[in-house]
Amino acid sequence: MEEYWATLFNWTKLKLKIHNKPDDNTVFFQEREIWWVSLGINIGSEQNGKHGNFERPVLVLKKFNKSTLWIVPLTNQYKDREYYLSLINRDIVYYFNLSQLRLISSKRLLRKISKLSELEFNKVKESIKNLL
Repeated sequence: MEEYWATLFNWTKLKLKIHNKPDDNTVFFQEREIWWVSLGINIGSEQNGKHGNFERPVLVLKKFNKSTLWIVPLTNQYKDREYYLSLINRDIVYYFNLSQLRLISSKRLLRKISKLSELEFNKVKESIKNLL
């Protein structure tokens, strides 16, 4: 339990640092891109980040403006469930956790990994539409 509290404390310090980034420190991002983001420590079954930056790869599903985006977290574990989608992009297999769709601030963006093709991106969007 002490380890959990230490991890939560470290995430809180990082979250304050992320929150206090200046608004003029704009990161340029586009829909279809896969980024590492600081997702943090979450509650219950919500997807957590890992390592020192509490990071996880995500797909930028929708860009609302320069500071707000809708994302789909990725995982490296295959799960044969209706809320997961797997795609191969440049010889890398990505598993999209469609049930963890969420809105985040662009302040959480760390570094870009790659960009999906239009075809792959449309598969993700279609899978999300089917969930609704």
